[in-house]
Amino acid sequence: MISTNLANLVVMGLVFVAVVLVVLALAPALIGRVGIKDRLAAQGGGAAIDAPGSIRADQGNSMWARLLAEIESRGLNLTDEASNKMAEKLALAGFDQPYAQRAYTLARAAGTLGLPALVLTFMSLTGAWPNVTKLYMILLGSLMLGLYLPAIIVSSRADTRAKEILNGFPDTLDLLLVCLEAGLGIDAAFSRVGSEIVGSHPLLAKLFGQVSLELRAGRSREDALRLLARKSGVSEITAFTTLIIQSDKLGASVAQALRIYAAELREQRRMRAEEKAHRIPVLLSIPLVCFMLPTMIAVLMLPAGINMKNQMASVDK
Repeated sequence: MISTNLANLVVMGLVFVAVVLVVLALAPALIGRVGIKDRLAAQGGGAAIDAPGSIRADQGNSMWARLLAEIESRGLNLTDEASNKMAEKLALAGFDQPYAQRAYTLARAAGTLGLPALVLTFMSLTGAWPNVTKLYMILLGSLMLGLYLPAIIVSSRADTRAKEILNGFPDTLDLLLVCLEAGLGIDAAFSRVGSEIVGSHPLLAKLFGQVSLELRAGRSREDALRLLARKSGVSEITAFTTLIIQSDKLGASVAQALRIYAAELREQRRMRAEEKAHRIPVLLSIPLVCFMLPTMIAVLMLPAGINMKNQMASVDK
């Protein structure tokens, strides 16, 4: 029986290795295309793109960028058809580097192939080989975990980033209102506020700094604000940008509109705090019922049990 199971495991391992080798061998032929940047680099146009000292050159010289470029030079293309949507999801999670989407694809591929390999290696070292059905389920579970774990991490980081932006936005809006009432224009106010909140709210400072750079580069205010809303991923900031755009188009007072909106945001923050406070008794009831209630019952019932035992012993005598 042991020899049969061992033979089945060896056959399954060989099949798995063969499938991986076939996929890696046929990937360049199935993809059948070369990136535009690689063509430009081959024709001598790459030096103009990555000039020394530029932002793109600094991003291209990072460890991840060099690793991904080395992998793609071997013929494996890490760009898929849904790269734009994936790039937006990664940007909402804080991964806004140009190579973030390719690194995400590489992480999913490495997890899908690496976790089953690690499971097989661990089983071979420990000698704890289950039957064929259990082994198949374990390998399938590790494969699914390696495939979906990067997506779970990205979603978690996106939620954390959105909460951090939302918590700091009312204070930032108050500071922006102060700048506007002091006489600064909306463009100068974004630049001033972005420089002032670097220490307290770095994510918002980065977003406001990007808006200031977009405006200095010549982009229209409406496009820059819509880009801010898309990069933040927070509905409150989307409403804020819409408010400024509409006020600018209609010629209304931006400061007055922001004062009303800031009051609404503070009220929403107060309501969220009250909601969390009202949830505390419900959440505390779970540990109280599971831990405190059995202990209290035991303490109350123990004297009665001892008295009952003493009375029964006296009756028997």
